Amino acid sequence: MLCGCVCVQCACMKKEEIPKAGWLLFAGSYSSPDGKPMACGYASVDGIPSVLRACTRMFMAAAGRRGLLLLFVLWMMVTVVLPASGEGGCYAFLKPVILQGLTDNSKFRALCSRENLLASFGDNVVRLSTANTYSYQKVDLPFQEYVEQLLQPQDPASLGNDTLYFFGDNNFTEWASLFQHYSPPPFRLLGTTPAYSFGIAGAGSGVPFHWHGPGFSEVIYGRKRWFLYPPEKTPEFHPNKTTLAWLLEIYPSLALSARPLECTIQAGEVLYFPDRWWHATLNLDTSVFISTFLG
Repeated sequence: MLCGCVCVQCACMKKEEIPKAGWLLFAGSYSSPDGKPMACGYASVDGIPSVLRACTRMFMAAAGRRGLLLLFVLWMMVTVVLPASGEGGCYAFLKPVILQGLTDNSKFRALCSRENLLASFGDNVVRLSTANTYSYQKVDLPFQEYVEQLLQPQDPASLGNDTLYFFGDNNFTEWASLFQHYSPPPFRLLGTTPAYSFGIAGAGSGVPFHWHGPGFSEVIYGRKRWFLYPPEKTPEFHPNKTTLAWLLEIYPSLALSARPLECTIQAGEVLYFPDRWWHATLNLDTSVFISTFLG
């Protein structure tokens, strides 16, 4: 197993209410980043809130199969699901959620041990990116060299463009024998094909604030801390400062109202990140992780 850790003193997580997941249909348990239990998505007509359920059944009875097909298409395009009585807001895609027990990736985890990865992929050339917001600089080198020489705890004083990070720029063909053993989070989204990004990074490393489309991030080894802001709230950060530097220098001075939503996910947990949400990551240990982008 890869090893290494970083200890960071910081304030308690922001206790913000997270809407319950209601559109993406999963087969696991849910919790918000503040640890509160989440409800499952609606997997049948009986699980739909009463107002929608009545309308759905009337539409199905009146329109027959063609109507059912149209309803399915419209349903797959909807991004808001009305809440059942007492549930509060229930809006798909709008806020992050931690997902637990979705899949069994124990075999994939075993294949991702340090020994197994070096034995299978040590001679492969991997592409590293600088750990700044725009990641313009790319460096190619053998995977074994990266693991043995560069996979070190982050120096808080180093800049993002001086830190190389293995995440995202993978040759899928070269890693296909590994990816075929990964079970991605189940989802139902019309016309969407998932794309994987596999990463291994040292303690204290991470990517500063950036945004992109929606997806999932699963930790295979280690722990990863997330800091998230909604699209309309641009965080205060320097694009060439590492997340660790931001946490030590800027985070402590933020007013409570200006602090991000944050959480730490560990092995076996998955974070769903919504479309265009600002987020920064910090690996608390030497970590292995994989993201599934829904694009």
